[in-house]
Amino acid sequence: METRKTLVLAIDRDDDIGYKAQIASPIVGREAALQAATRLGLVDPEDSDVNAIFSAVKTYDDLLERGEDVVIAIIGGDHMNMLEGDRRIGDAITQIVRQTGVNACILVSDGAEDDYVLPIIQSRIPVESVRRVIVTQMPNLEGTYYILKKFLDDPKISRVVLVPIGLAMLLYSAAYLVGRPDMATFIVVGAVGTYLLFKGFGIDEFFGYLISSLQQSFQKGSFSFVAYISAALISIVGIIMGLTSLLVYYPLSEEAGLLLFIAAFIFGSVWWFVGAGLVAMGGKIIDCILNDRENLGRVVILPFFIGAIGTIIYGASSYLLSISNVPDFPIAADAGVRSIIAFTVIGLICALLGLYIQSATIRWVKDGRRSRKW
Repeated sequence: METRKTLVLAIDRDDDIGYKAQIASPIVGREAALQAATRLGLVDPEDSDVNAIFSAVKTYDDLLERGEDVVIAIIGGDHMNMLEGDRRIGDAITQIVRQTGVNACILVSDGAEDDYVLPIIQSRIPVESVRRVIVTQMPNLEGTYYILKKFLDDPKISRVVLVPIGLAMLLYSAAYLVGRPDMATFIVVGAVGTYLLFKGFGIDEFFGYLISSLQQSFQKGSFSFVAYISAALISIVGIIMGLTSLLVYYPLSEEAGLLLFIAAFIFGSVWWFVGAGLVAMGGKIIDCILNDRENLGRVVILPFFIGAIGTIIYGASSYLLSISNVPDFPIAADAGVRSIIAFTVIGLICALLGLYIQSATIRWVKDGRRSRKW
């Protein structure tokens, strides 16, 4: 029967312990955890993570007094990029489990983000208990004001709350300055709505991940850094070509709607975006071949999927424009039908080819790993 070895774990998902106290995580051991809590408490005595860490130490002491085999650890995520932070938490848990041999976990947290971190922890180690540390405060007006002030001082929250308000006020003033007050409400609602959709769909985190990947590739001296820069420049050209296609092929009539607007933009820009994706993925594949062959099978299929999706989208856009009586469009209506069929078939073949090459690459990597073992 396997002996239980318990990990008492405190998670600081927004990495206040690193951002405020300048302490790198993971932190393993009782003395190190106490020093981290004390240092964070001296920097920001009102941070709830201080209480969570002290509670984790108390839980560790209680289990130790009962004669259990127990380890305490603190893990921080990322203060600005939650996607990168969650990945860092997962990697740190894997590292701790491998080094200490723990096989059970007790999570101690301030209760703010348990729903986010629990699946990450449970994918690495069974969680036997969750202890939430809640600090009781007097619910008066002064306390409410202070809590709101602390929220707005946090850069993550202030960007979400204050930026839309500031943007709306700025655009409203600009509309009056240019003498178009009738357009003020339309511009403000459109801009704020776009911003909220941008945040709601997590596109900002996607771009944050791209920037983080770009920084890491530059710091490591990877070939993908040059590929990413090239892909960004090609994408800019693609946007310009898409706008040029709009000027040429978008019909200026009341019957033309949003669908034709999108089709005209895609028709002129899609191959540039496909090229940008292929260049970026080509750089990533070269880095994997040189430094990380274990992940080559996951990456090698991406260029084929990018090409397949771009080909099918191009066929659909050319078909829509061909049947819409667009003046001077080079593809006739009957040719548009053949075009969408042909490009769809080519796209599917490209995707199937990618799946075959991915399977062959995975086998090649496994064979290489076996030969190295021998």
